Amino acid sequence: MSLAIFDLDNTLIADDSDFLWGQFLVDQGIVDKNAYEAANAKFYEDYKQGNLDIREFLAFSLRPLADNEPQRLFQWREQFVQEKIFPILLKPAQELINKHKVKGDTLMVITATNRFVTEPIVQLYGIDILIATTPEFSDGKYTGGFNGVPCFQDGKVTLLTEWLASHSETLDDSWFYSDSHNDLPLLNRVTHPVAVDPDEKLQRIAEQQEWPIISLRNHVCPTHHFKK
Repeated sequence: MSLAIFDLDNTLIADDSDFLWGQFLVDQGIVDKNAYEAANAKFYEDYKQGNLDIREFLAFSLRPLADNEPQRLFQWREQFVQEKIFPILLKPAQELINKHKVKGDTLMVITATNRFVTEPIVQLYGIDILIATTPEFSDGKYTGGFNGVPCFQDGKVTLLTEWLASHSETLDDSWFYSDSHNDLPLLNRVTHPVAVDPDEKLQRIAEQQEWPIISLRNHVCPTHHFKK
């Protein structure tokens, strides 16, 4: 049984859920518009450039979880998914997931965006296994901290390695689909790395390495890279 691993943001969905959640908080007046919007944009640009300080970003992005009651947060999250996520779900992404499911592969999403934001999105695609940065929850509230290793760059490899060991799985004949050069540590570990609507740096490296480059934005399920 092979492992089929998917990045989430700008891979299975047509935008970045972390950035969109921040904008949703601004739009709802939950956070200060000017300060939060500017910081959110700066962190997103740092991410795209490969310069993101993940711990600094998490201190920023998880603060609203600590500042609000969980019941309100879950209500906002449901509204966020309905308003911001449903419009950017990708039919070809679901078709690609289904093809791996039919093959009997084990499906997984691994994402830098925290579990609070991503868990309901991943469930929409029918994927049960999620590896993500996990916000710390204590005494009935989020603390603003996180548990363990941030699921970002090399941290994705670390957390996946832990999961593999605990589930007696390997990366033999594994797949990983991603749009971002930030995922090169994991792309270099799997049997079948696939660049999905890649950023410029990943596009260049994928061409050099002769990795498949596909798009999930053209409403056609990409099957050419599957082995017969």
